[in-house]
Amino acid sequence: MAEPVILVDIDGRVATITINRPDKLNALNADVRREFVTALHRLNGDDDVRVVVVTGAGEKAFVAGADIKEFAGRSGYEQFLVTKSFGIFEAPERSPKPVVAAVNGFALGGGCELAMACDMRIASDKAKLGQPEINLGILPGGGGTQRLPRLVGLGAAYKLLYTGEIIGAAEALRIGLVDEVVPHEQLMTRVRELAQAIAEKSPAALQFIKDAVKASVRMPLDEGIRLETTLFGLAFSTADKEEGVHAFLEKRKAEFKGE
Repeated sequence: MAEPVILVDIDGRVATITINRPDKLNALNADVRREFVTALHRLNGDDDVRVVVVTGAGEKAFVAGADIKEFAGRSGYEQFLVTKSFGIFEAPERSPKPVVAAVNGFALGGGCELAMACDMRIASDKAKLGQPEINLGILPGGGGTQRLPRLVGLGAAYKLLYTGEIIGAAEALRIGLVDEVVPHEQLMTRVRELAQAIAEKSPAALQFIKDAVKASVRMPLDEGIRLETTLFGLAFSTADKEEGVHAFLEKRKAEFKGE
């Protein structure tokens, strides 16, 4: 039997989705797109899972990009349908749970776009990132022209998009494309440590924070403040808020149950 293209491992409150095509540098094909979205959807419905980690199999790549052989002979309309049908680049952002990308190698094209769709990006010092679509005579189609400038600013985004330059982890950290860089052999240890720390927080508060931060790049400031105020009030209706307050007053660690 063929190896599954998506692996899911659950360790306590943290789930890890691994894109499993190491012989193809984890390139995104139709099966990966479909199975990734299905796996994340299932995890979204699992109340025991509080944080999701996304990474790639093997030592070389997070996701090296799209499976280019699928592009040959494909019409513009066909590609449009493929891109929109599975929603892999929207799935992490729409997940109610924190989603952390563990960028363990090449994150190019669609791989960089998938990493950017996650809430945070922790990178190996061996990681390479970029949007080289211009070299194929095309442009990013998974959110690269939209998420990249929001992360790194217009000038840095134009430079990467216009030139197709592939940058190392240190430069990616400098411009804000990744949030932390660690030695390659320590990547998953650090990501799991971070994910487990987040998983100890209130699930409701985490979701409210994610909703508010996502809105901050889409809403005018006054509308965003109103949303934050609303979510702040909703947080006061949760049992987790009472647990957090009592734990603080009693000088003990809070045990949030997601209620």
